[in-house]
Amino acid sequence: MKIGIFLPNWIGDAVMATPTLRAVRQQFADAEIVAIMRPYVAAVLDGLNLVDRVILHEPRTKSSPNRGCRFVRSLRREKFDTVLLLPNSLRAGWLAWLSGASRRIGFNRDGRGWLLTDRVSPKSKAQPHPVIDEYLRLAAHLGCETISRQMELATTNCDEDAIQQFWAQYPEKLRRRGVVCLNPGGAFGSAKHWPAESFGSLARRIAGDLEKTALVLCGPQERDEARQIVCHADHPHVVNLADCELSLGLTKAAIKHSELLVTTDSGPRHFAPPFGVPVITLFGPTHIAWSETFYPQAIHLQLDVDCGPCQQRVCPLGHHRCMKELSVDQVFSSCATLLQKTSQNQTAA
Repeated sequence: MKIGIFLPNWIGDAVMATPTLRAVRQQFADAEIVAIMRPYVAAVLDGLNLVDRVILHEPRTKSSPNRGCRFVRSLRREKFDTVLLLPNSLRAGWLAWLSGASRRIGFNRDGRGWLLTDRVSPKSKAQPHPVIDEYLRLAAHLGCETISRQMELATTNCDEDAIQQFWAQYPEKLRRRGVVCLNPGGAFGSAKHWPAESFGSLARRIAGDLEKTALVLCGPQERDEARQIVCHADHPHVVNLADCELSLGLTKAAIKHSELLVTTDSGPRHFAPPFGVPVITLFGPTHIAWSETFYPQAIHLQLDVDCGPCQQRVCPLGHHRCMKELSVDQVFSSCATLLQKTSQNQTAA
């Protein structure tokens, strides 16, 4: 039996899909499981044994062989028995139909029902509901009996080498203090961003008051913001990854070896639970329920503003109150609370 699984196009959603991949792996232990996903998401699965192979799809790269008719032909050559569609897009439904798979399972949304053999009824868009549970509903429809929300991630030897090389340029005492990672990024849009000045003030208090080392994470487009945060912090125990060769693997390794992650509602937020790292997420325009993962070591911070959560990429009113008015004091208090709770749990154990 061969099962193709179309993975989500967002990094955080791909992490939230790992419980579904595990459920399929356990139920169909003898099947060949193939993940179909975008290249920038593929590293999410590095080091895991959830799938046998990965097929990359690059629909927006004109020079890529992994698009258009050539990509469809490669799907047809796979001769999938079943295709499971985690994305809700019409594109994914169309590709599943073109693949020739005998069974095509997905949510009956946006006029794509005729492309599916198994049309799973979606929940109302008007009522926010956890994406992680929706993916598991599809796994249950496929026949998976072992259902768990436990997300999974791993680091490779290369990832571990990369974070070790980063810390090697600093005195050993920086790591011995304990590391708190700060993740300011967000590909969704500027509406999710907390000001660099606020992150800088938080980093300074983490380094000074809590006597931890603050490590500012970043993606390729966020290097300048990471440098700004370190500049605003103006503390020798606040550092960043901006000058490194960046990768998802490096970010995973940095979070894995930290004591706490403070993050906007972006992909790396979901790296903390699989590694058992406490996490504080700063929510602005997005509804918490959509990306809820039921992780007990998490604190969600979101201001109650009359215009939100609006689900917009850019603040439609121009004031961005939901993030700008989230105070450093409030976030710092949550940091101190989670770190103290973690310390007490470790002492009790």
